[in-house]
Amino acid sequence: MSPKRKTGNNELGSVLAKLKSDRYASFLGIEITKIERGYAQANLTVTERMLNFNGFAHGGLIFSLADAAFAAACNSFNQTAAALSFHIAYRRPVQVNTQLVAEAVEESSGKSTALYEIVVKTDDQRIVAMCEGLAYKLPSRVVENDGPEAI
Repeated sequence: MSPKRKTGNNELGSVLAKLKSDRYASFLGIEITKIERGYAQANLTVTERMLNFNGFAHGGLIFSLADAAFAAACNSFNQTAAALSFHIAYRRPVQVNTQLVAEAVEESSGKSTALYEIVVKTDDQRIVAMCEGLAYKLPSRVVENDGPEAI
């Protein structure tokens, strides 16, 4: 994580509230369960409606979970960030009623881009997917904060 970029705890809470308003993630049942500067965790439980024709969790669902964790982590500094690229490698099929956890960690950050590693695991720590996301940092904030903890 990059210690140079600072975000106050109140501001981080405001960013989390904004992230939790994501309608698509909410529709899928994705919940952001932890956020820190350059780090986020998201989870969901696989339901029958999320299965593909082979009876396993749809790859798009797993991608969406990983992307939600990535979005939370790369926007955690309250600087708007958007994905430039996202690569995913699926490791194993997932059954119904499995709880999935995605963790995104900032690996490298520059002036305009940041690289993240995202790992999706089952609740018993089996790796489901490995991902890499590249974020572009825009010159705007996720949420406005004019208080003493503003960037």
